[in-house]
Amino acid sequence: MSYLNVIKPGQLSLIQDFGRYGHSQSGVTQGGPVDDYAYSWANHLLSNPINSSTLEITLGQAEFKAQGDCELAIAGGNLNAKLDGRTLSNWSSFCVRKGQTLTFGLPSNGLRAYLAVKGGFNVLPQLGSTATVVRENLGGLEQQGLRLQAGDQLSFSSHNLSKHTLQTTFRYQPNYNLPLQLRVIESYQNELFSESAQQSIYQQTFQVSQHIDRMGYRLTGGNITPPSNGVISEGIALGSIQVPPNGEPIILLNDRQTIGGYPKFGCVARIDLPRLAQAKPGQEVQFVKGDLLGLQTVWAKWARFFGY
Repeated sequence: MSYLNVIKPGQLSLIQDFGRYGHSQSGVTQGGPVDDYAYSWANHLLSNPINSSTLEITLGQAEFKAQGDCELAIAGGNLNAKLDGRTLSNWSSFCVRKGQTLTFGLPSNGLRAYLAVKGGFNVLPQLGSTATVVRENLGGLEQQGLRLQAGDQLSFSSHNLSKHTLQTTFRYQPNYNLPLQLRVIESYQNELFSESAQQSIYQQTFQVSQHIDRMGYRLTGGNITPPSNGVISEGIALGSIQVPPNGEPIILLNDRQTIGGYPKFGCVARIDLPRLAQAKPGQEVQFVKGDLLGLQTVWAKWARFFGY
C-alpha cells in the first residue's frame, strides 16, 4: 500500500474535500477548505477531480514520510515546505520518492497550506463528504472528525509520475500579508441598523483578533452599533457578518453553526473569503460595498475555470 506516514501532524492538519452539503436542516455544517481558492489550485495542478480529498495544514510544523512514489502539489500560505531539507516552491507540483521526508515550517505568508496528491487521498466519505469538522465529530480518516495524529497513514493510489512539474503563475498567487478589503453584499437585515451604523462599518479600519478559527473570524479595533431589537434565529450563510451586542463583527466561515440569532449586516463576497481565511491576528481589514452582479460574474468565472 502507498501512503504518507504522519511523523508530526502540526498544530492542526485536517482532511478536507470541497465540503458537506444538503444537511444544514439537520444542524450539520458544510466544512471543507476555508481557502477554497488554494485548495482548488492544489488539485488543479495535478489534474485531480474537483472534489478530491486533500490535507489542510494550519500553522505548519508538520512532517510526513513517503511510503511510495507520488506526485504532490502545495498551494496557499507559505509554510516553508521542504523535501529532504530542500526548499520547495509554493503553488506548485513536485515528485516525491519512497523514503523521502516532507516538512512544513512556520508560516511566512498566510496561515494555511493545502497538500494534494495525484488522484486524491483515499478516505471514506461520511454523509457524502470526507471533510473533517472537529466539533461535529464528522469526516477525516476515522470518520470521527479527528485531526491528524502521529502515526496516521494517508493512503493514495499508485500512479505514474509526471516528467514535468507545474507552477501557478505569480499573477494568481495572493500576498496574504497585505491589508484586506472585503466586499460586502448587504442583507435584508441591514435595514435594522441605524443609518450611522450602516455608514460606520465602511468608515472604520478593523483588525483580525486572536479569536479566529474555522468557525469564523472576530474583528476588533472598531465597533458597529447593533439594532436595539433582537432578531429571530435563522439559517446562516457562508461569510455572514454577525454583529453581537459588543459591536465587534464576526465573519462566519465553513464550520459555522447552522442557525443563529445575532443581526447580520450582510455577507462577505464568496470570492474574498479565501483571503480572509489566510489573515493573521493584527492584520487590518476594511469593508467596502460590493456590486452583487459584478461579484457573481467574477465567482462564475472562477467556478468555471476549476470546473465547479
